[in-house]
Amino acid sequence: MSNKNQANQNTFISHLSELRSRLLKSFIFLIISFIICYFFSEEIYKFLVKPYSDAVLENNLDRRLIFTALHEAFLTYLKVAFFASFFITSPIFISQIWKFVAPGLYRNEKRAIMPFLLATPLLFMLGAAMVYYVVIPLAWEFFLSFEVAGGEGALPIEVEPRISEYLSLVMRLMFAFGVSFELPVILLLLVRAGIVTADDLAGKRKYAILLAFIAAAILTPPDVISQVMLAVPVIILYEISIIGARIIGRPPESDDD
Repeated sequence: MSNKNQANQNTFISHLSELRSRLLKSFIFLIISFIICYFFSEEIYKFLVKPYSDAVLENNLDRRLIFTALHEAFLTYLKVAFFASFFITSPIFISQIWKFVAPGLYRNEKRAIMPFLLATPLLFMLGAAMVYYVVIPLAWEFFLSFEVAGGEGALPIEVEPRISEYLSLVMRLMFAFGVSFELPVILLLLVRAGIVTADDLAGKRKYAILLAFIAAAILTPPDVISQVMLAVPVIILYEISIIGARIIGRPPESDDD
């Protein structure tokens, strides 16, 4: 009995060592990517600022981004570098976790999980791309519409965003949309595991719609445009998840299992 416990303990320790090794490799990739991204942080920041500069030019405005603390620009570039390195290395983290988990799975389980594994970074990038190319331009147009030209007895109201605030807003939007676009992966995995069914998802549709708008109100700025543009895709993805759940259902149990 003691030999069996010792063997189990050795196996557990070896698994922990392997997990530590894979996570260490991932963090090394993250650090290397962070250093490289920092050298290009100014170009990356210009890329993130482009929707705002385009909105300013289209409205024939003369605006600028400012920083009010001596260290603010430096810290902003550090955030930009980490933000970019996170996007670059996230597939590496996922692949390392998969390599750790995969040996303990059956072949049919690997085939079932692989599509979800591939879809995870793609859906996250799709959500981030929607923010950059669709949501942010519309939101910036909306915010700039509140500027007021000065007149007799009135001072002008002009926007001059801080670079750190601008970056925080962009990152929060990209992260919120990226995570929200993972909804089909989460729901279909639950269906695969037999925890929920397509009928369960369809029956909870009204609650899902309500939660989508609540989450959009929390995760996005307090404007209707970005809130609706997050809630509507999430609702559409929920409906797609229901269709996918009806197609895949729960895989039948085989005699081998």
